[in-house]
Amino acid sequence: MPPQPSVVTKLKVQLKLAIARLRMVQQRDDSMGKTQRRAMAQLLEVGKIDSARIRVENIIRSDITTELHEILELYCELLIARAGLLEGSVCDPGLEEAVKSIIYAAPKTEIKELQVVRTLLAEKYGKEFVLAAMDNSDDKVSDKVVKKLSVTPPREELVQGYLEEIAKAYNVDWPKRLLADEPPDLLDDDDDDNPSGGIGVRIPEGPLGNSSKVAKEQEELSKATPPRTIGGPSSPLTVTPPRMTTDNVHPKVTLNSLELKPNKKMDAAAQKKPAGKGPGGNVPDITELERRFQALKR
Repeated sequence: MPPQPSVVTKLKVQLKLAIARLRMVQQRDDSMGKTQRRAMAQLLEVGKIDSARIRVENIIRSDITTELHEILELYCELLIARAGLLEGSVCDPGLEEAVKSIIYAAPKTEIKELQVVRTLLAEKYGKEFVLAAMDNSDDKVSDKVVKKLSVTPPREELVQGYLEEIAKAYNVDWPKRLLADEPPDLLDDDDDDNPSGGIGVRIPEGPLGNSSKVAKEQEELSKATPPRTIGGPSSPLTVTPPRMTTDNVHPKVTLNSLELKPNKKMDAAAQKKPAGKGPGGNVPDITELERRFQALKR
């Protein structure tokens, strides 16, 4: 008869199942959240503000639950990574916050695998340990977990911020107000229409004694540089703003406490499509380039 698996082995299996379930639930809630946000934008567009303020609380509660699931997923991954510390009869201090946070949150979530993990942890560390975690008598449960599980109505500032961000994401003019003075352009103060990539192209001078035809060919060849629209953005560095959360409703990209925003020139250049025949505009093809190179060698 094969030996029975240990509690730690069972824990590792259930923790992996819990992680898979948490990720699946997060994807489901994210998909539903997009649909709900689109509905909120439609309500704002037709002027049903009171209805939108009430319904947006469901979106806020869903986002709080998703943030809780992300925290619990990290705790499960931590326990798997430090599974060797679970062998002892006493909970290791490095795992105490993760273990007690999972025990505290498991009965309050829909993740059944977490409840199995809680049962195995109770079998491992005893009833007194579980009661202390449920009451949070020693303040070892994560403050973020306690806050996410608290049942309180969202603040008015949070509701207003969510509605503003939804309206901004779906290009809804809400709240209707006069445009304030725009901040000065922080990027790309050139006079041209396209944002600068920071690399200049030097046109080499033709050798003395060449005919005017060869000099003209060389000048055209030196100008045949690939357009900036080919090969991705002209700048080698791109910055993605942080994701909106209930703790950071208006995510911003800042530099030395100064918010960075794309100016009008960069927005217009991003929306402008390249003109000409094909994606390269007037750039000559390979055959034409080879012919010009042969002419230069003569």
